Amino acid sequence: MSYFQENKAAWEEAFEHRHPGWGETNHEKLSDEGLPFFCPDAAKELTAIDFNGKTIAQFCCNNGRELLSLMRLGAKAGFGFDIAENIINQAVDTAKKAGIDNCRFTACNILDIPEQYHSSFDFVMFTIGAITWFEDLNELFQKVSLCLKPGGILFINDFHPIMNMLPMPGEPVFDENHLNRIAYSYFRKEPWIENEGMGYMSEQYDSKTFTSFSHTMSAIINAVSNAGLHVVKLNEYDYDIGLSEVYDKKGFPLSYLLTAEKIIK
Repeated sequence: MSYFQENKAAWEEAFEHRHPGWGETNHEKLSDEGLPFFCPDAAKELTAIDFNGKTIAQFCCNNGRELLSLMRLGAKAGFGFDIAENIINQAVDTAKKAGIDNCRFTACNILDIPEQYHSSFDFVMFTIGAITWFEDLNELFQKVSLCLKPGGILFINDFHPIMNMLPMPGEPVFDENHLNRIAYSYFRKEPWIENEGMGYMSEQYDSKTFTSFSHTMSAIINAVSNAGLHVVKLNEYDYDIGLSEVYDKKGFPLSYLLTAEKIIK
């Protein structure tokens, strides 16, 4: 079994162990707020983009809350892709409850997105913790490039690679009195193996195996460039956007926002 198949099984199991009510009120926030599922810096960048009449997509969309939020900015159509079928089902349910009928969700490996979607999107988005599930970034961003129209935009808002060096609360090497200590190599090659559920979504339990990978900033930028995408902007921030707040405002780059455009030939 490939690590993709193992991750699919682990994510679907985690959803079955989800915290009571997890994701079930997202439609209410979509109705009442502007861009409720984005940090302020990401929301500012997104609102500066003209989505009117555009076809947009989120790869690794989870339960669809971010893509559905973005649909409020005037996109003509939205498409969300994620490997976990039951999480995608929640996205479909949320869209229905929110009255958003121009957004479609598909359960599949991102690398296996059908050819019918090639050259289809004006905008493709990845958010927190998405690209860590892919060992080969060149393969991933090549798929992005195939799916983007010429001049289309890639948008990534994620935790910074530096965070892979920092021990998180709950790990044996974490010491709240010495937050300046580095625990792991920036150039780590071996995958991260986890069998304790998916903390933000589920209870802690003896779970199926999650396998993820560290990537340096240079690896990310080079893979984007190798796919024929021109990096337009890279902003780095001293706050985390999903893992832990213990290192916020202490001098570490903890999150970043990258935009790139598909080169028009």
